[in-house]
Amino acid sequence: MSTLTLRITDSKYERLKSYAKSKNISLNKLFDEFATIALTQFDAQTRFKLMASKGNKARGLALLDKIDKA
Repeated sequence: MSTLTLRITDSKYERLKSYAKSKNISLNKLFDEFATIALTQFDAQTRFKLMASKGNKARGLALLDKIDKA
C-alpha cells in the first residue's frame, strides 16, 4: 500500500471532509472510491478506443442508424 500527499485548499478539504462524513466513510475511503471511479472510466475509454480501432466504420454507422430508427 502507498501513501499519497495531496495539496488542496482548506475550504476544499473541509467540504470533502463533510462529504465523507455524510457518507459515513473516512476521507481515505472517499479518495479510494474516487480513484476506483477514475480508473474504471480510464479502462472503459481504453477498451473502447481499442475496439474502435479494430472495428468496421461502415458497420458501426449502420448500427447507429438502426438505433436511431428504433
